[in-house]
Amino acid sequence: MLIFSEASVTAFFTLMGRTPRFILRVFAVLGLSLFFLFGLRYSTVPLGDTWTAISILARDHQFNYVTWELNAIGVKLGQAMYGLHPYMNEADRSQYVREYMADIGHAGYLESQISVMYSDPAVENPDAASAELRSQRDKLRVDLEARQPLAESILEGQVASVLVDERFGFGGQLLPPLSMHFTQVPTLLVVSPRDKIRFDVAINLDSMTVDEQAALEAQIDAQHDVASLIVPLGGIALYPSMILESPSIPYAVDVIAHEWLHHYLFVFPLGYTYDFAGEARIINETTASLFGQEVGRLVLKRYYPDLLPPAPSEDAAARLVPDTVAPRFDFGAAMNETRITVDRLLLEGNVEAAEAYMEERRELFVANGYVIRKLNQAFFAFYGGYQSGSPGEGGSDPIGPAIQGIRNASLSIYEWIATLRGITTREQLLATRARMVREN
Repeated sequence: MLIFSEASVTAFFTLMGRTPRFILRVFAVLGLSLFFLFGLRYSTVPLGDTWTAISILARDHQFNYVTWELNAIGVKLGQAMYGLHPYMNEADRSQYVREYMADIGHAGYLESQISVMYSDPAVENPDAASAELRSQRDKLRVDLEARQPLAESILEGQVASVLVDERFGFGGQLLPPLSMHFTQVPTLLVVSPRDKIRFDVAINLDSMTVDEQAALEAQIDAQHDVASLIVPLGGIALYPSMILESPSIPYAVDVIAHEWLHHYLFVFPLGYTYDFAGEARIINETTASLFGQEVGRLVLKRYYPDLLPPAPSEDAAARLVPDTVAPRFDFGAAMNETRITVDRLLLEGNVEAAEAYMEERRELFVANGYVIRKLNQAFFAFYGGYQSGSPGEGGSDPIGPAIQGIRNASLSIYEWIATLRGITTREQLLATRARMVREN
């Protein structure tokens, strides 16, 4: 457990001896936290009539940013003052993270076992039956809470080190400083018109049961003749960024890098023109997704090489099957076909036909092992903004392939981002891609 031992006190005074850097870190946490809380457009939406009306319907479930931010700032300031990771060697840091993540996984396993006992009709007294498991879970949670700040600091340092090496630093320091906090990330209520796929409304909500989600969506759809969907999130670019608690190190470093890029882009056109319904959002989120994947692989290669998955090309080759074996269900291709067909039906004005078709396709996905609770216009409005250059929810939108093409034509990650950070429209993106193809 992490306690304020003699070693931590010594570390504090040592840090105080490095006053300029220490003060810079403290003011960075405070200043950027307030800036992103009140100025960040990724997590807030301009008020309007539709937004206000739907917000009223969801008012009992809305997420409290201010309370979360104040708690997170306290944790991050504690890390800045008492952090011990600068005094650990690299092997010990990585091992600390591995053990912390393993215990996160064990806590999740205990929780799932407890849930089974409360849902099993054969268990007459679930309180008594689960008492030992609940005791183990609660003790482990207390221990994890104490260890979390140090695990976060180590991961911050590891991702930041890779980013500095990729030229995203100044004087050896990453700008903006990387700061993240593991948490239960809120869900997102997405609302689209029925006659087109457009990201009109986004409101963050507290965790809700599936039946509560379905009831709220039905109420919104009926009262406003829209398509709504509550989706899970992996992170939010507040400061510190919210990162979904997960036992997966590959997942964590991917999302940490993804959310940091949102912070980085905020002072560039691609960041400050971010609009949920606009092209800049799709370019921004797609870039951050690809960036997180690539930087995440670099972090794993340096600090957790045994966790590095096969390169995408190697993975694709491994999936090849003989002609005598039935082909696997290609989710990306099927989803791409679905999106293209839905776009065509909506363009023709066949809203009911498009919705009936989406339900048929949802049943196809479920039958092939992909549990999609609801497939509608809001689904595509949200997931179509996270393109990866391969077929999927983006349909015929060329944004994903163009961003990947610009990356392929760039000599480094930094040059790729430097090119994209000034692009805010699909037209600019495609023109840049065409120019780079000609030059190469």
